[in-house]
Amino acid sequence: MSDELATTYKRSRMPLYLQVAAVLRRRIEEGYWRPGQKISTLEELEEEFHVARVTVRQAVDLLQKEGLVDRQQGRGTFVTDKKINRRWLHLATSWSSLVSTIRSNVPHFIDPAGAPNRPRLASGEGRPAESYEFLRSLQFQAKTPYAIANVYVAKQIYDRAADRFRKETALSVVSTLDDVSIARARQTLVLDSADPETARLLEIPLNAPIAIAHCVVIDDEDMAVYVGDIVYRGDCVKLDIDLL
Repeated sequence: MSDELATTYKRSRMPLYLQVAAVLRRRIEEGYWRPGQKISTLEELEEEFHVARVTVRQAVDLLQKEGLVDRQQGRGTFVTDKKINRRWLHLATSWSSLVSTIRSNVPHFIDPAGAPNRPRLASGEGRPAESYEFLRSLQFQAKTPYAIANVYVAKQIYDRAADRFRKETALSVVSTLDDVSIARARQTLVLDSADPETARLLEIPLNAPIAIAHCVVIDDEDMAVYVGDIVYRGDCVKLDIDLL
């Protein structure tokens, strides 16, 4: 293994097979290998990436699971002709688009045990409510979990529509309550890697890329009525911003 390549591998907390899979996936998406074309052999990939055969095999197995390649006994591995829109989740960049994209989502609530009683608020994120209701749920696309929603709703707001908060996405409920006057809302996005619990819930490998959208909604009395951290699988997220 070259010193430069070894340093690159060690710099990442991501498992080696995921790093190799990321390179192969990008080649397929950019047309380096076209649909129906045979990709490099395991031996060639092993030599190119300077990793063990089992690492290359795991990478190719992952791409096959994603539907990007098809392994044919005795012939090799071929790029499929089925176009897969992996980056289907467009993160909203405005209040109206955010609310509209989640309005029809159906949360699958899971055990919220172990969460702090109140969210941590940074400077500029309003003052805390007296108490909060914590909600944790999963979001699914074609039976595959793609997001974990960890949400705090001010208790006084939650009590006004408790039945709806247990059936709908919390932010969509907050946005429709007539007696809640929203003064400010902000969302920040950070990139991270999956810890054991996140990997288990989203059915992704440990240390796989994730995106965390932190959203805070503040009322006209400067109280943070909604605080949400939505954890997305990194392989489905796309951020598209109109600059003009």
